[in-house]
Amino acid sequence: LPITAAVFLAYVYVGPYLPGLLRHTVMTTEAIVDQLYLTTEGIFGIPLGVSATYVILFIIFGTFLEKSGTGQLFMDFASAITGWSRGGPGKISCISSALFGTISGSAVANVMVDGWLTIPLMKRTGFNPPFACAVEATASTGGQIMPPVMGAAAFVMAEFTGIPYITICLYAMIPALLYYLSLFMSIHFMAGRMGLKGIPKEELPRLRNVLAARGHMFIPLGIIVYMMTTGYTPMYACIYSTVAVVILSMLRKETRMGFWTIIKALEESAKNTLGVAAACACAGIVIGVINLTGLGLKFTSFVLFLAGDSLIPALIMTMLAGIVLGMGMPTTPAYIVQAALLIPALIKLGVLKIAAHMFVFYFSTISAITPPVAMAVYAAAGIGGAKLWPTGIWAMRIAATGFIVPFMFVYG
Repeated sequence: LPITAAVFLAYVYVGPYLPGLLRHTVMTTEAIVDQLYLTTEGIFGIPLGVSATYVILFIIFGTFLEKSGTGQLFMDFASAITGWSRGGPGKISCISSALFGTISGSAVANVMVDGWLTIPLMKRTGFNPPFACAVEATASTGGQIMPPVMGAAAFVMAEFTGIPYITICLYAMIPALLYYLSLFMSIHFMAGRMGLKGIPKEELPRLRNVLAARGHMFIPLGIIVYMMTTGYTPMYACIYSTVAVVILSMLRKETRMGFWTIIKALEESAKNTLGVAAACACAGIVIGVINLTGLGLKFTSFVLFLAGDSLIPALIMTMLAGIVLGMGMPTTPAYIVQAALLIPALIKLGVLKIAAHMFVFYFSTISAITPPVAMAVYAAAGIGGAKLWPTGIWAMRIAATGFIVPFMFVYG
């Protein structure tokens, strides 16, 4: 990401000497610094503003849930309801990752939390290592598109489009459920083909015991959804839900958060926010250069010229750009760069604004499982001892829905 920002900065200086569309007027260093640092069109633009308001609060909320043992609740809940069925460990991975993704918003973090348990379980019951790792990587990647707490890019999308975050969640809900349903069925059919069975019931937690011990920690998720649907801002809903986590955690010994646990949760939240903030600031440099040089308008014209005013070639180019950009940087900056360069071209071709943004958002997300650079696959393969390419190819096969749904956004 810093290399990308450096390339764009270099373009400001060399642009006046380039041919054709890439040429722009000469810029002084004073004008560049003014644009990128002293206005809200560069480093301190919308992306960094979103990370300092929405994102940090939701990271705090997710960290508090994690420290209260809610991650264990998700794992035990998924184990109790599906662990005994055919291919049960794979289904545990699917459901627990979907639930954990609602509070994480990071594919790699999701793999690291769930994978250490689900991948060995899948291997133990007969799934081959590449498939087991691919299931975990695919399930964890879906967390970024799963409401109520999607990845940081969804909050940036709300600011870019002017559409309330809760409305974006409603748009995202059914496609996200379809994504996980297709993954669930892939696991079921693969287990059937291989003649695999589930985990013996005596080895699994009982649903009644799980809900009695930790079930009350589902309530904060209910609170955040209820408050956002009744008109409260995401920030307001998030603060109240975080307070609810602390209060509700006191009801059971298994979930109780002491003073030092709360301090530790705040410390971890601040550290986790730094990565997002740095990425957003770096993306702000790219956006500032695009605005300063007029590259966005030129790029839009270039895409329209290549596509010949036809939507399918423009969508395919955008899809490939999203996957390539997502390989080299996190979802949020990959989405932000495309929002400046590619989305205007799609809108000019008649795509609805929200459909264009969701199209780009999906492919920026799913790049986490597309080889050769697939961060979620790397993390899962590292845990499961699988080879990268077979794991990546399996991940793409079982995540096929994620490649189809964005086109449905556009044409539906």
